[in-house]
This record gives sequence, structure tokens and C-alpha cells, in this order.
Amino acid sequence: MAHIDNPDSQLTAVKWRFPSVHPEGRKYVVIAGGITLLTYLAVSHFLGWLLVGVTIWVAAFFRDPVRTTPTDPNLVVSPADGLVTMIARVPAPPQLRAELGEGEFTRVSIFMSVFDVHINRTPITGTIRRIAYIPGKFLNADLDKASEDNERQHFLVEGDNGVRIAFTQIAGLVARRILSFVREGQRVTAGERIGLIRFGSRVDVFLPAGTGSRLLLGQRAIAGETIIAELGTDPMMTGTSQ
Repeated sequence: MAHIDNPDSQLTAVKWRFPSVHPEGRKYVVIAGGITLLTYLAVSHFLGWLLVGVTIWVAAFFRDPVRTTPTDPNLVVSPADGLVTMIARVPAPPQLRAELGEGEFTRVSIFMSVFDVHINRTPITGTIRRIAYIPGKFLNADLDKASEDNERQHFLVEGDNGVRIAFTQIAGLVARRILSFVREGQRVTAGERIGLIRFGSRVDVFLPAGTGSRLLLGQRAIAGETIIAELGTDPMMTGTSQ
């Protein structure tokens, strides 16, 4: 993990670098590459070249770019890349109500297409207090009922200030496996990689009472970098699409 300072007394330059492929995806890239090579040599050069594109897409799907996360403990950063498709006031997920209580939360839903980065990251620094996996259906992740019917995995992170933030990985039409890189009781820092969902899905973030979204419907979020909210503030933002 790189720590980037930007003091007034010096110039800090950051160079672009090609994203690496996450270890979880390397075997799929090798498999796709092998099939492409065999097809090119034994079946058809034309079809082989078409499969080169598929192999590149598989590598891009599992890309794992470096992200720079603000360290302010009052900020909640996005756990996923994608499009903000829903913002709603809802109760806590049933599996987390014992820890979160019966109040109302602002749920920000971020939809990841098959072209987005699929590494998910923790929105705050703290300790993983609860991980709850629920098997279910594979409905379109854009549907509101996907948060209750689809296969999903809940995370509850308790910050050093005692604030608890929940977020949920939700499988979609093509997503067939939800992976977690962390365990209960583990210490995590904001922006740290916590898991991924294979092949398109959705992540929900539950903001506590008194905290509203700084994102608008239709905006795009970047995991580990985009600020979703500032704890204790509700900006009541509005916007227009154009």
C-alpha cells in the first residue's frame, strides 16, 4: 500500500501504470488464452483472432488497478466501481439488524457492468464485525428486490469512532460466485480489497441516520476513491442528467 503525500514545499508526480490482473483471475486468463491458441492452430485462424478479444476481455475483467483512498475517518468511500442506480431509505438487512438496530438507513446501490472493475473495497477503516452469506436467486441486479431475493453477502465494519457501516455484495444475472478476502474480526483500512463478484452485479452501502449520500443517481463511482458520504452530514444534493 502506497502512502502519497503532497506537501506544499515539493512537487509530487504520479505516473500511470498498466493495471495488474488479480490472482483470482489469472487462471481464467490462462484458460482463455489456451483455448484461443488451440482454436487458432487447430480450427480456424479467423476464429482464433476473435477469441483473442475474449481473452483480453477476461484479463480486463479481473484487472486490479491501484487506487488512492482519502484517510479522513469521517469519509465513506465507494466499495465498488459502477453506476449509482438507486438511493433509498430502507431498514437494515435482517441479518444485520441485531448489530445496526431497527432504524432507517440510506442505501446507495452501485451497479457493476461486465466492463467495470470488480474488486470490492471497504468503505471505512475499522474492524469487520460481521460477514453473513445468504444463498438466493440470480435476478437482474438492477431490480430493487434483488437486495432481498438474490444471492448476497453482507459485511459490517465498525470504525474506530464506533460508527458502523454495512455494505452488501449482490449477485446478478451473470454473476455466479461471490468471493471474500477478509474474515470476521479482521482489521481493515479504508479502500482495502475485501472481495469480488464474478461477471457483473451490484453493491449496496447502508449509511447511518444523519448521513446522506454525496452521490447522485446516474453518477459513476470508483471503488476506494469516490466519496459517498461524510459521516453526520446530509447534503440533500440534487442534479440533472444532460
